[in-house]
Amino acid sequence: MRSAQQEKRRSRPSGGDEARELLLAGLPVTERRLQLAGVSTAVLEGGAGPPVVLLHGPGAYAAAWLRVIPGLVTTHHVVAPDLPGQGASTVAAGELDVDRVAAWLAELVERTCPSPPVLVGHLLGGAIAARFAGDRGERLSRLVLVDTFGLAPFEPSPEFGSALMGFLAQPTAETHDGLWQRCSFDLEGLRQALGTRWGAMKTYNLELANTPTVAEAGGKLMELFAMPAIPAEVLGRIAAPTTLIWGRHDLATPVRIAEDASVRHGWPLHVIENAADDPTIDQPEAFLNTLRNALGEEGR
Repeated sequence: MRSAQQEKRRSRPSGGDEARELLLAGLPVTERRLQLAGVSTAVLEGGAGPPVVLLHGPGAYAAAWLRVIPGLVTTHHVVAPDLPGQGASTVAAGELDVDRVAAWLAELVERTCPSPPVLVGHLLGGAIAARFAGDRGERLSRLVLVDTFGLAPFEPSPEFGSALMGFLAQPTAETHDGLWQRCSFDLEGLRQALGTRWGAMKTYNLELANTPTVAEAGGKLMELFAMPAIPAEVLGRIAAPTTLIWGRHDLATPVRIAEDASVRHGWPLHVIENAADDPTIDQPEAFLNTLRNALGEEGR
């Protein structure tokens, strides 16, 4: 049980719960809480069919998949958790290590997937997914890595690195938009496409970035999975069929890294135009079409 002092340290600015509710409103999923490897985990689930598990990127949460979940639930049982210590999932940063996160993901799959799922990981979530596939790949039917970290040491472009450090040092409305200018291909177009959800997303992003326990856990996950390259022997053990999906204009992990991995490991690479490091939000229709093509479901 978490102590009152721990809960107080995790307390967030007002408005965060409302922003989260606005992001989830209308999505064809239900939210429940599971205890997984000691992590109190918020999980979104919806749809029927073959299971697909979605792991989000750094500083984010399951609702970051909001532009692709509605299409994906028409053919699949979608499981989207908040990563340990991120979003509404709670765990102390000092309790996180590679084995703990692997156990968390194994329990998630066991509790929510009646058959081996497709595991889709974005950025940080992709690095976690790749390590899991290298060590416990028999639990998966397929692996999809989206602009994933960990295929090379994390060395973003100077402009992205500067915007990221500015936001991490002082999470404000201004530094948030400065970072998102580099994370999205067309920020103004994205704002218009999201409508009121853009304001909710920005509010929730800032709330989480200004919550010490969330920021600490996010930093620990980046340290464990994203900053160093995943060992070559781990990547070499991945037996599940693996597909790479990348935004053409990714400034955090350039497409050349995906091209090198594709050649080295024989993983098909699909590059999405007019997208930066998150094609699921920049080009959701193109992403879904690409994902269905990779899964052999073009006609569904």
